[in-house]
Amino acid sequence: MKKFLSVAISAALGVLIVLQLFRPGIPNPPVTGELQAPANIKAIFVKACYDCHSNQTNLRWYDKVQPVYWKVARDVREGREGLNFSNWDKLAPADEKAKLWEAVNQIEQGAMPIKSYALVHTDAKVSKMELLTLKNYLAGTIHNMPNDTAKINALHKQRKTVGTTEPQKLPESLNGITYIPDYKNWQVISTSDRFDNGTMRVIYGNDIAVQSVKAHHNNPWPDGAIFAKVAWDKLEDVKGMVSTGAFKQVEFMIKDAKKYKSTDGWGFARFKTPKLKPYGKGAMFTSECINCHKPMQANDFVFTFPIKN
Repeated sequence: MKKFLSVAISAALGVLIVLQLFRPGIPNPPVTGELQAPANIKAIFVKACYDCHSNQTNLRWYDKVQPVYWKVARDVREGREGLNFSNWDKLAPADEKAKLWEAVNQIEQGAMPIKSYALVHTDAKVSKMELLTLKNYLAGTIHNMPNDTAKINALHKQRKTVGTTEPQKLPESLNGITYIPDYKNWQVISTSDRFDNGTMRVIYGNDIAVQSVKAHHNNPWPDGAIFAKVAWDKLEDVKGMVSTGAFKQVEFMIKDAKKYKSTDGWGFARFKTPKLKPYGKGAMFTSECINCHKPMQANDFVFTFPIKN
């Protein structure tokens, strides 16, 4: 028995030693433009996020031991794809703000830093006071402007082009999902107000989604359920009356546990502006989508809580 254990342990050590020879690269490309924020704000993002979400990954010795190293390499690759603080200059101002809100939301929901990382890198954890500091900073970036002339002009300009900008052929997202014009006939199941970027949204559900809500069978949602989330500028007058402004985009979430297994059972598509331009630079834009929805894993990755009669 002792001889068998000795051989087994030796074999395991041998495998571990061989594994160290297989190492995917984790390069740190040049920083093109970093997040611009007060020093105390940036310090929190650096300690909690930069190892996976920047080109300044700091690998400790224990990060480099196989098979852990493979997971580290994957986390860094996927992290940079979703958010990279070292390429901050490549984001439009509105996208910068949206990314910061998304990051803070993920921290607040406990999705970030990911638990396996925070377990080892205990200094990466964000305290309640640090989270409050981040939220206060973001709240200070919101500037509500009653009768916002820029938004009003955008709406008037868009109205003049009604019927002239819609594509003749139904557009297709970069991951192969065709735009669904019939969503306008679906039932509204909820609304949301993105005060961080000044938009308001209506969420429609197809028949399968609506029936699921009525039957209380929506966690998980059944295959075939589809949501359409439509966003407009939020217009507010001096009396606080709110109305929709220019159309911004429509997003689809399609449930098919088998077809979209790699994104936790959901297919994503987004079409922007009245021209319905597909979002993203490649089919892997869906990684960004599902990463944003990770905090809602306990709700089948859906942010929407349907309104019931």
